[in-house]
Amino acid sequence: MKKFMDADFLLTTETAQKLYHDYAEKTPILDYHCHVNPKEIAEDVQFENITRLWIVNGTAGDHYKWRLMRANGVSEKYITGDASDKEKFFKFAETLEKAIGNPIFHWSHLELQRYFGYTGVLNSKTAEEVWNLCNEKLKDPSMSVRNLIRQSNVTLLCTTDDPVDTLEYHDQIKDDETFDVQVLPAWRPDKAMNLEADTYITYLEQLSKVTGIEINTFADLKAALRDRMEYFAAHGCSVSDHGLVSMMYVPATNEEIEAIFAKRLAGQTITYEEELKFKTAYLVFMGREYTKLNWVMQLHYGCKRNNNVNMFKKIGPDTGFDCIYTDTSSKDLADFLNALQETDELPKTIIYSLNPADDTSITTVMGCFQGNENGTVNKIQHGSAWWFNDNKTGMINQMTNLANEGLLGNFNGMLTDSRSFLSYTRHEYFRRILCELVGNWVENGEYPADMDNLSELIKNISYNNAIRYFNFDLETK
Repeated sequence: MKKFMDADFLLTTETAQKLYHDYAEKTPILDYHCHVNPKEIAEDVQFENITRLWIVNGTAGDHYKWRLMRANGVSEKYITGDASDKEKFFKFAETLEKAIGNPIFHWSHLELQRYFGYTGVLNSKTAEEVWNLCNEKLKDPSMSVRNLIRQSNVTLLCTTDDPVDTLEYHDQIKDDETFDVQVLPAWRPDKAMNLEADTYITYLEQLSKVTGIEINTFADLKAALRDRMEYFAAHGCSVSDHGLVSMMYVPATNEEIEAIFAKRLAGQTITYEEELKFKTAYLVFMGREYTKLNWVMQLHYGCKRNNNVNMFKKIGPDTGFDCIYTDTSSKDLADFLNALQETDELPKTIIYSLNPADDTSITTVMGCFQGNENGTVNKIQHGSAWWFNDNKTGMINQMTNLANEGLLGNFNGMLTDSRSFLSYTRHEYFRRILCELVGNWVENGEYPADMDNLSELIKNISYNNAIRYFNFDLETK
């Protein structure tokens, strides 16, 4: 029997162990998509207790943990409510001991091991011990936000930022010579696209205010967004991200789109077909602008959000009430990419679906749009296993699918997609699974045991491919 989460955790072959310990483990982390708060980095926040890092509502809140706690019958008082931080931690500890097979069990113990030196098991019996140990450790200056990032061997991270954001904290971080990790903004313009939202008109007013452009037409909206893209580009942004329910492609004339936009500004209700037409035009416009700027377009889809309306009204979005959306069309994805390809305006694109059933369709669609005059390697990427899929099974399935239908060696690898400064252990988790997968292929005689080639493959997927793909100003390792 193997020891619990020892040095060879998830690594069952000699090849896998060598690939991980000699190469993957030593490679830095590049986090090109996360949701950490740049303000907390700029202010180098130090959290007062482990609950503040792990569980509480706010920018560090973890809706993965909240879902498990609710499944364990924990009252909302101990999740996002007014219970004490210690009570919340104890309720999570009671829940964790039942989470066998869940990645949160592994992530939590990796975080305890790497940042707090705790090699035991967190459960209801050890909660007091772990609470005291972690909180004592958190008093140390080495546990500030910036030092957690340094400890994690992160060289660059991209936050997720709305077009109306000032990016003032990114400026503060960049101007501080004592912190050498690059923190760049990433463009997330969903609020400008979601014209069906009750808050849409209010959002346009905010966008008008920051740009000085009065938005009365779709053409005005495009002008305002161009203005903000220039602002973001001046702050080092080269990455965009779109959160979609599903991929759509319902083309319409410019006149139709302007009429739909005018209808919405007049306070009238738009139809679902009109919504899809507008969003199609919006995404095509965005893709063309990204090509001009040499930005990467990320498409995250397959998520139906805020399903529990009562809880949404009480505590808002991103609190653990989202699920996989299954009605996604590969035809729409292919037609959308083709619309940009036809005019030679298809940017580098990473495609993520929350529905694992979409994996094969994604890899086959992206194969239709590879190859370009600039020689970009894997211009269209299949993004890493996302959200409900960033577990052992999901990662293995996504990488195996990519290997079956494409080139795994060109994969951009892992991202945290997290609001927590301890979540960099997810990169370790991913790399162990990657090395185990590759190691098994080698030991089974399916790939040659050429360690020079294998070491480069592992380092590239872990780090170097993303540097080259995004054109980040970093040295490969």
